Amino acid sequence: MGELTGFQLGVIGALFLSVASSVSIVICNKALMSNLGFPFATTLTSWHLVVTYCTLHVAHRLNFFENKRIDMKTVILFGILNGVSIGFLNLSLGFNSIGFYQMTKLAIIPFTVLLETLFLKKQFSQKIKLSLFVLLLGVGIASVTDLQLNFVGTILSLLAIATTCVGQILTNTIQKRLNVSSTQLLYQSAPFQAAILFVTGPLVDQYLTKQNVFAFKYSPLVLGFIILSCLIAVSVNFSTFLVIGKTSPVTYQVLGHLKTCLVLGFGYTLLHDPFTERNIIGILVAILGMGLYSYFCTHENKKKQMIDLSPGSQIKDKDSNTPLLGNQDKENHFEVKKATKDSLV
Repeated sequence: MGELTGFQLGVIGALFLSVASSVSIVICNKALMSNLGFPFATTLTSWHLVVTYCTLHVAHRLNFFENKRIDMKTVILFGILNGVSIGFLNLSLGFNSIGFYQMTKLAIIPFTVLLETLFLKKQFSQKIKLSLFVLLLGVGIASVTDLQLNFVGTILSLLAIATTCVGQILTNTIQKRLNVSSTQLLYQSAPFQAAILFVTGPLVDQYLTKQNVFAFKYSPLVLGFIILSCLIAVSVNFSTFLVIGKTSPVTYQVLGHLKTCLVLGFGYTLLHDPFTERNIIGILVAILGMGLYSYFCTHENKKKQMIDLSPGSQIKDKDSNTPLLGNQDKENHFEVKKATKDSLV
């Protein structure tokens, strides 16, 4: 019972850290990009990951956590896929309208449910599906405005959805099947994510903004906000892996839409962004969907815990605890964040 309570407190802490850090970095990045004119989102993401890796390396040297080796092929593919998904999300935002980009974000949840059902044989009850529908409806009402379609933008959005879904599913699967912590997985994969974005980021940003990141005039204020953004990003990246590892990719996406609602609210309160009755209605519907999702998940988890406590199920669990890559040659798995400029971390 004590272990269960500790696990629940860990989940609550991870959720709170994720929300607090994500909302903080949205405000910081919005000030950096909108007010200070620094538009290089993909390059900034690569700096986030470099700082994250350096921070974790120092923590490892100071024995704050123990490193656990993972098959190098798995880590490289996982890291590259995560980096590519961020690039596709940024390109999707650049080639599509804001409304269509928001629809891309909303599509991640049903695609994740579909992939987990087809390939991981995970079952989602009708109540869970209903709560997710209410949530997506609310976020759609609050955030989706125009829907302008174009062929290239649609292809990029589909690629962004696919890579983000697979990446987040593998973030959960690798941690559970290979018995590694979120810190250990992030520590080993961050260099590869950073590397691919460090190389492609300036090219992507130059194509989207028609500006060169190396020719930008960095004032002390801009540098200060970049450093602050990188420091907050350490918490964002860590909490992302932590939440997906402790819960599920779908729960992480639900949490992401909670962040969207909070960002809309903070934008109106702190930054005086326009706020309409439609935003308010959408946020209220989304909160209802989140509440239903939380309630149904809690209820179903209690049922599952009762079943798992039976002797027969414990024997079955031991038999099903197989490695992620089998013999590390027979099976291969591929492995996000993120979304609007709040998820560019």
